[in-house]
Amino acid sequence: MSSVRCEMEIRPIQPSEVEAARRLLVASGWERGVSAAEDFRKLLSRSQLTLVAVDGGEVLGFLRALCDGVANGYISMLVVAEEHRRKGIGRALVKAAMGDDRRITWVLRATPAGVAAFYEKLGFTESEVAMERPGARISDN
Repeated sequence: MSSVRCEMEIRPIQPSEVEAARRLLVASGWERGVSAAEDFRKLLSRSQLTLVAVDGGEVLGFLRALCDGVANGYISMLVVAEEHRRKGIGRALVKAAMGDDRRITWVLRATPAGVAAFYEKLGFTESEVAMERPGARISDN
């Protein structure tokens, strides 16, 4: 496995990168909240943490999270461009989002095959305590 290139930067998303992040999510199969550019901008404006991995002006990865900074954090979206996966970019985004405060419990929903193993390497374990009320799919409206 190759490591992250030194030129890559993890930082808060800039307005000029919003559309590139949205297109990256759409290309990776996300539909909820990102199909319409205006919905995606609304998601970003209401999130505490929106990070990008950028190299040479190209958005390679994106992470969106909510966190109270004291006890609970939620990783809502994480995506890395397919051609840049398995290079440590996703790991770098997650670590940047979580920071060093071990008191915070981070949760997420990981459904695609292989995703659970990625998060397990970062210290996540499967939980039996989560409950959810799923939102309607766009096709259900």
